[in-house]
Amino acid sequence: MVICFTCNKRIEGQVLTALDKTYHPEHFVCEKCKKPICDNKFRTHDGRAYCEEDYNRLFVAHCFGCGQSISGKFISALGHDWHEEHFICEWCKLKLIGQTFMEHQGKPICQRCFKDNIASKCKRCGEGIAQKVIKALDNSWHPECFQCYKCSKPISAKVFSVTSDNEPICEKCS
Repeated sequence: MVICFTCNKRIEGQVLTALDKTYHPEHFVCEKCKKPICDNKFRTHDGRAYCEEDYNRLFVAHCFGCGQSISGKFISALGHDWHEEHFICEWCKLKLIGQTFMEHQGKPICQRCFKDNIASKCKRCGEGIAQKVIKALDNSWHPECFQCYKCSKPISAKVFSVTSDNEPICEKCS
């Protein structure tokens, strides 16, 4: 006598055997959607059976770029997983594998797009600042651009003077 693992009733007719247990075919169901698994395609997690669709949705990494499940190589960045081909700059679509990138509103941005479109602009040279920034005199500066107005040497000290035109002057020149 064969007993169904789910309902504990005798099985007469077709028997389904899976995970070392026997079932009425209609009682071997996906743990999540509760639909019968009758096409022999199922996956297990912690000893429980899932249809392929629910298993992929629940336990397989999904690409933040396209939403599809990931098998094979992938990138983990910004708190998400990505297919390598979908880890690209949000604006110019440059592939970012092996590239320096920045984050803007949760999306990866290449350094060039960040500097050109988002970054603070340096008061001295006008270029975007993607790395270290000096905030002084109500402006942003590249460290190498924060220079003494008189001698043009970079100011690295925390103490400096200011001209009447709001330009920095090193201690030596003040």
